[in-house]
Amino acid sequence: MRKRHPIWPHPHRLQVPHLALRHRLSKLSNGVCRPAPWRRRPIAFLGFILSFNTLRPLANRVALYRSFPTRFLSRAWGRLNEMNLPTWLRKPIYSLYIWTFGVNMQEAAVEDLHHYRNLGEFFRRRLKPAVRPVCAASHLTSPADGKILHFGRVKNSEVEQVKGVTYSLEHFLGPQSMEQLDSSSSFRDVLLSSPDSDLFHVVVYLAPGDYHCFHSPADWKVELRRHFPGSLMSVNPGVARWVKELFCLNERVVLSGQWQHGFFSLTAVGATNVGSIRLYFDQELQTNAPRYRKGSFYDRSYVATGNQVLQRTSEGGVALQKGEAIGEFNLGSTIVLLFEAPKDFVFKLQPGQRIRVGEGLGAH
Repeated sequence: MRKRHPIWPHPHRLQVPHLALRHRLSKLSNGVCRPAPWRRRPIAFLGFILSFNTLRPLANRVALYRSFPTRFLSRAWGRLNEMNLPTWLRKPIYSLYIWTFGVNMQEAAVEDLHHYRNLGEFFRRRLKPAVRPVCAASHLTSPADGKILHFGRVKNSEVEQVKGVTYSLEHFLGPQSMEQLDSSSSFRDVLLSSPDSDLFHVVVYLAPGDYHCFHSPADWKVELRRHFPGSLMSVNPGVARWVKELFCLNERVVLSGQWQHGFFSLTAVGATNVGSIRLYFDQELQTNAPRYRKGSFYDRSYVATGNQVLQRTSEGGVALQKGEAIGEFNLGSTIVLLFEAPKDFVFKLQPGQRIRVGEGLGAH
């Protein structure tokens, strides 16, 4: 007969309550607690560290995590990514990454691993044109490959980053106009152009093994780019559950403008080792630069006001077509769409489902 181990630690020796820890880890993994596959062991280890609440309260763990020099570490990682690897070392390094994160190289435009001179080129690999067809029947399509974290209507100017954890719409987007500051209307109402419309949102999480480019989800015009320097904490769903307003704390680039139904915005949220967010039509943008101060934001208008700010700029902003590639991350991160649509708009999604660039998000 096997001897049961006591739950409480011996008075002279520190032990971890295994049952409590397994219960916490099962919540972070959003399912039944079971040994993680070897390819997911790094993520499981991160979950172990972040769920170690038997030793410190939640508030202390969050404060400790926020104190990590994630911006500096991400800049160092970015420099490492751009260092060219010897030809003989490329295949072993990339093969390890492919095995760890489940990368599908059969979709890559160039499958030969020796072609990618450094990790940065491998992360930003292009896909074969035919593997991401754009849904012609839907006016709104997925901007990226990834996992649907949350979607729905925006209520009381609060948005859910994951179920039960919200962030402020105003903190996320920043003030929209000087008139809005004196308005008695809610921030959500200020964004709407018609009483027959509502405000919707959808969050797509890009894992490290996903395709790292993001595309225009609709035909629309970008009028403003707003860059928020900030932290670069992990946006893994497990972390998003216990760091309130994570998307408002992290560095992000907000593109806002208009589409056929009114207000439209796409926000690229940075994360640990993903300080670099690039826009193909705006070479001036530089993220995770030491000169930027956290807690501020920097605007660039794309609406012509006498000086043509971009070659592609028209009088109403930068015109983007549905499915057009518009930018990229260096590793994996999150895209948040906030948009105005008729009140009968319905998402054709399920929480947690996998989605790919060009697949329809909903209809009305």
